[in-house]
Amino acid sequence: MTAQPIDGKAPAALLRGRVAARVATLAFQPGLAVVLVGDDPASAVYVRNKDKAAQAAGLAVQTIRLPANSTQAEILAVVAGLNADPAVDGILVQLPLPPQLDADAVIATLDPAKDVDGLTTQNAGRLASGAAVLSLDAPGGTALAPCTPRGVMVLLASVQPSLSGARVIVIGRSALVGRPVAQMLTAADATVTITHSRTRDLPAECRRADIVVAAVGRPEMVRGDWLAPGAVVIDVGINRLADGRLVGDAAYDECAAVASAITPVPGGVGPMTIACLLENTVAASIARR
Repeated sequence: MTAQPIDGKAPAALLRGRVAARVATLAFQPGLAVVLVGDDPASAVYVRNKDKAAQAAGLAVQTIRLPANSTQAEILAVVAGLNADPAVDGILVQLPLPPQLDADAVIATLDPAKDVDGLTTQNAGRLASGAAVLSLDAPGGTALAPCTPRGVMVLLASVQPSLSGARVIVIGRSALVGRPVAQMLTAADATVTITHSRTRDLPAECRRADIVVAAVGRPEMVRGDWLAPGAVVIDVGINRLADGRLVGDAAYDECAAVASAITPVPGGVGPMTIACLLENTVAASIARR
């Protein structure tokens, strides 16, 4: 078996086009503010890509760059100013933050209505309670969901339109990906198991799954013999090896020989994350106004 690659670039381009078309109909310009602390190279590249995509979609985007030695008070003051700025509809604090900063306290300061990464307690709680996810297609939704899990759901729909009854293994329990994607999968009527570093016999758990979502941050951890024949693999990880190569959390060639479909790294989930960020920002701007 040779797996079908699940291309994230094409659906991301379609979504960015829909966002741009919606922005063109508005009487105002949605505003996105990104807060970048320090000079982490990966974060800098990611923020640059976000800026470019936001500008192309017609959003007003600004990046506030703070030095790596910024204090907690300084970053909280920046967030408070963005909360109060009526021209800013979405705020994204680029993670990870330098070690001297309390990321949880920074996220807690965000206005939930502008929390376009869906990390505040209010948005996480709404998602966990089963509230509808706010989007261009669901303007009455009340939960702003994290962008990467939203992208995962779009990519899954492209190869498996109905998730009802599907057995899904999520590897990783982070607040940014693992937990929210499990909640969204459950809302789609999948049977979901969250696994992690203390899960007993993780390969055996994966072999029981129709779908494996790898979001653990360990390069090429998921091997081909972990999969049931014909499983779908959504690889959220992006890891740079010592030789400079970018790889996911799944060993691509091994898994592609067993799976029916798999996301490549790069070019899979990553483009969808940025497209969903733009959609979150525009949906939030409409809801706020």
